[in-house]
Amino acid sequence: MLIGELARRTATSERQLRHYERTGLLAASRLGNGYRDYPADAPDRVARIRALLSAGLPTRVIAQVLPCTDGTGTPAACPGVLDVLHTRLAELDRRAADLDVARNLLRTTIARTTPLTA
Repeated sequence: MLIGELARRTATSERQLRHYERTGLLAASRLGNGYRDYPADAPDRVARIRALLSAGLPTRVIAQVLPCTDGTGTPAACPGVLDVLHTRLAELDRRAADLDVARNLLRTTIARTTPLTA
């Protein structure tokens, strides 16, 4: 499958697909004319990459996790992956707690500054 078709099927820009390839997350062979030729499972792989990116994982971590995922994107037992995921989850939990504090402060501030209507 050519890059344009993969981009359309995954709603991902060609530029982003090239980036995934440069970072080792996605592979393509080359046709005689130099065009990239992606395998049939490339749309599923791109979906897993995007899901892991949405979870806040950087590409260097995705490169470790991706080989350990099955077709559903669920990581299987793979050395070091669980530790990486636990570390990332702890970071996200800390950020979520910080955001919760900020949200509550903002709600309190709004409640205290909103004029009462008669």
